[in-house]
Amino acid sequence: MTPAPAAPSHHQVLIVGGGSAGITVAARLRRAGVRDIALLEPSETHWYQPLWTLVGGGQAPLRASLRTEAEVIPPGVRWLRERATAVDPAARTVTTASGRVLSYGRLVLAPGLELDWDGVPGLAPALGHDGVTSNYRPDLAPLTWEFIRRMRRGTAVFTMPAGPVKCGGAPQKIAYLAADHWRKRGVLKSIRTILVLPEPAMFKVPVFDRALRETARRYGIEVRLNSEMTGVDGPAREAVLTDHTTGTAETVRYDLLHAVPPQRAPRWLADGPLADPQSPYGYVAADRETLQHPDFTDVFVLGDVANLPTSKTGAAIRKQAPVVVSNLLAGLRGRPASARYDGYTSCPLVTARHKMLLAEFDYDLRPTPSLPFIDTTRERTDMWFLKRYGLPQLYFRAMLKGLA
Repeated sequence: MTPAPAAPSHHQVLIVGGGSAGITVAARLRRAGVRDIALLEPSETHWYQPLWTLVGGGQAPLRASLRTEAEVIPPGVRWLRERATAVDPAARTVTTASGRVLSYGRLVLAPGLELDWDGVPGLAPALGHDGVTSNYRPDLAPLTWEFIRRMRRGTAVFTMPAGPVKCGGAPQKIAYLAADHWRKRGVLKSIRTILVLPEPAMFKVPVFDRALRETARRYGIEVRLNSEMTGVDGPAREAVLTDHTTGTAETVRYDLLHAVPPQRAPRWLADGPLADPQSPYGYVAADRETLQHPDFTDVFVLGDVANLPTSKTGAAIRKQAPVVVSNLLAGLRGRPASARYDGYTSCPLVTARHKMLLAEFDYDLRPTPSLPFIDTTRERTDMWFLKRYGLPQLYFRAMLKGLA
């Protein structure tokens, strides 16, 4: 077989990352007529990660969240199956793991974030056995359901780390799905459920904070605010829970531990010239409206890696992508960036097996509902069906094709 010719070293648009943000931007640029687009992505698997909460709750099969990367790459986009290792915005180059140096006219950064399993001492070696699991890994999400399904008594601990994380509601949602399952099995009163959250409130938007407080009360969940898990002893099945308000630490023995790891930008970005010095997690600086880097206007940033004061969700990406594409095209045509992102994000908050709240809000934490005549601040069954069936279809059939 004749080997494929080497990819050219220069591209009009270079996109780093083939997840939700990178694919959506690539598809929209192709629809706008941009011909020379390269996408740097080493993985051959593409996941619809919002479904993993339902996988962990026994409500969806893992395969429903899976596509091959080849299936979602837009036609006409050159897929470079490599990993980025460095960026030089002054020289307009990106270096890959193989040592290849790619130059660009415009750069779109959408590599996502990294899960720091070693960020909590003892967590990494405990994962996958002795009751420790996490819906933030696809191989562990089905195990979460197995642990929940088998549990009849004891203590279940659900944790969230400090700092920005993707899908900030996910650490809570699995606690509610578990509690609802145990309630229906008649064992909820035999299970002590602890929810550990690093913030002073359960949700930043007051109307949803009130709703989630009521949900936790209904299930009898102990909510530890301003707290984190700071250590795990897997063999002993013990977790250290630290209250940052008082500075006290408590060791709790668990039977089930669902842990969410600390998260940060990929190291090559966190240690590079594009990182925001205001972000202790290495996220990339971006103008909150135009999504351009403040020092290098030919660099656009969106998705989880962007240091923006909004939640890191797929819904946010759906609103960010058109802004990036519009402003990138304006630059190619010699025009100023005029599109603006208002911080819109959305968090589908599953509160029971077939119940969900839909939290939509902007930079100012104002509710911004997109469904007229429907009160999404109350638990609704139709919203659950939207999450389980409607949103995955919207994602694969419209968003990734540049249509929504």
